[in-house]
Amino acid sequence: MTPLDIQQAAETLWQAEQTGMQCPLLSATYPGMTMDQAYAVQAALIERRQQAGHRVIGWKIGLTSKAMQYALNIDTPDSGVLMDDMAFADGATVPAGRFIQPRIEAEIAFVMKAPLTGGTITRDDVIAATDYVAPAIEILDTRVLRADPTTGQARVIVDTISDNAANAGIVLGLQRHAVTDHDLRWVGAIVSRNGEVEETGLGAGVLNDPVQGVVWLARRMEQYGARIEAGQVILSGSSIRPVECPPGAQIRADFGAFGAVGIHFA
Repeated sequence: MTPLDIQQAAETLWQAEQTGMQCPLLSATYPGMTMDQAYAVQAALIERRQQAGHRVIGWKIGLTSKAMQYALNIDTPDSGVLMDDMAFADGATVPAGRFIQPRIEAEIAFVMKAPLTGGTITRDDVIAATDYVAPAIEILDTRVLRADPTTGQARVIVDTISDNAANAGIVLGLQRHAVTDHDLRWVGAIVSRNGEVEETGLGAGVLNDPVQGVVWLARRMEQYGARIEAGQVILSGSSIRPVECPPGAQIRADFGAFGAVGIHFA
């Protein structure tokens, strides 16, 4: 891809978000797109969102579970950017039409009190830099078609990365915990839609330890000359499969003693 291609791809995604009309697979429009090029498209998209007045508040880590990696035939997570207009209060209602095809995942969020940078970041470094952890819901959306309607070709990892790793929103629970108060590998979530259990999962589903998700992110960001900043929120990765959220969906993620968080889709 040329620099112009990258800017055009980012603008295509931006327009898809603004109009609510999904765009064709970028992997089909730009055959041979690499993961580095996909992250360049994502960066250009975030720059476009910043030009529109939005600011970065954190990062999300995706594709941390083996099941999702096998589904996309990859062996590495991906990451995206959280921005201020993506934040919803616990129990809030998402307005009708805000998203195209919303889904949710239950995650453990890390809120940082110190920056993290460098390719040698360790688990102990992440723990020392964390202010607190909290239950959270990530809202996913797809500005790119899930599959080409003509060929049936499914979107692949470069489509997802370009599309800000499918991130669209974050709901942070009200509970706050020191990162060492719980064994995060054993923090489980029961996710219900309209009162019926849809998914359950344990923190260990995230790279065997949600802290390791933040380690992965800090090391990856160093490759691109970026870092995690103090005050930012990090969604460490999902321990469940995405749950579809059609209009009227009432979502609750119950983390037991760790807390709970909910969101409603009008």
